[in-house]
Amino acid sequence: MARVMWKGAISFGLLHAPVSLHPASQQDEIDFDWLRRGSLQAVGYQRVVKETGEEVGKDDIVKAVKYEDHYVVLSDEEIKSANVKSTHTIDIVGFTDAEDVNFLFFETPYYLAPTKGGEKVYVLLREALLKTKKIGIALIVMHNKQHLAALIATPRAIVLNTLRWASEVRSPEALDLPEEGQKGAALKPKELQMATQLINNMSEDWRPEQYKDTFRDDIMALVRKKYEEGRAEEIAEVEAEMPEEETGKEEDLAELLRQSLQGSVHKRTAEKKVPPPAARKSAGVRARASKSVH
Repeated sequence: MARVMWKGAISFGLLHAPVSLHPASQQDEIDFDWLRRGSLQAVGYQRVVKETGEEVGKDDIVKAVKYEDHYVVLSDEEIKSANVKSTHTIDIVGFTDAEDVNFLFFETPYYLAPTKGGEKVYVLLREALLKTKKIGIALIVMHNKQHLAALIATPRAIVLNTLRWASEVRSPEALDLPEEGQKGAALKPKELQMATQLINNMSEDWRPEQYKDTFRDDIMALVRKKYEEGRAEEIAEVEAEMPEEETGKEEDLAELLRQSLQGSVHKRTAEKKVPPPAARKSAGVRARASKSVH
């Protein structure tokens, strides 16, 4: 079971549901260790005084906020006492349609699980969110920091997804972007029609398990190769060949779209000819059953 990161209660209206917060995601990436060149000694993160480089023990570190050119030291208890309720409550301040929240605002997902006595209100909120197709907008304090959050219902769990504050989402206005609409790049109706058709041809149900971290696999293949060749401690100077950057001319756009459409049609035709594993298995069972009857 995932570790408990926070305990408190969901509050909406006059209803309260005691809950615990658990991570809903995990890191699945290569862990690169830092080593000193030559000796290959492990290099770690250290707590040091910035001015002197002197190491500081964990117990000798305190939290402080700079105010009027001075530091004001605060203990964890003092921080919590500033607003006791906010540190123990997921306070739902409103509900909205999920599609109205720009994806740029979403940060980290967590599972919420009911604790003793909170099951009924938990289920009530989950089912009401599913029925109304709404998400809850809430405030929560974690790790001495207040977060804006979205409460999203799934058939089994309520997910709390932290959100960025509006001030943390940068505006694209400073970028040199084409104008809105087709006039932004003088698109031809035929080009847009073909691009739309290509998107429709390539559309499929969302199945996250079909996507793999191929870069991670390539790195691990390189690690195995160097190890098996006895070159584990060798630092190779390799000049990677960058693929040539293809910049299609505007007059080639329609032709590239046409070729892409042909490729997508051929792929779909090939996929339709090969039945899924379950279908192949069922067909085999039916064939064997037919033979046994005759």
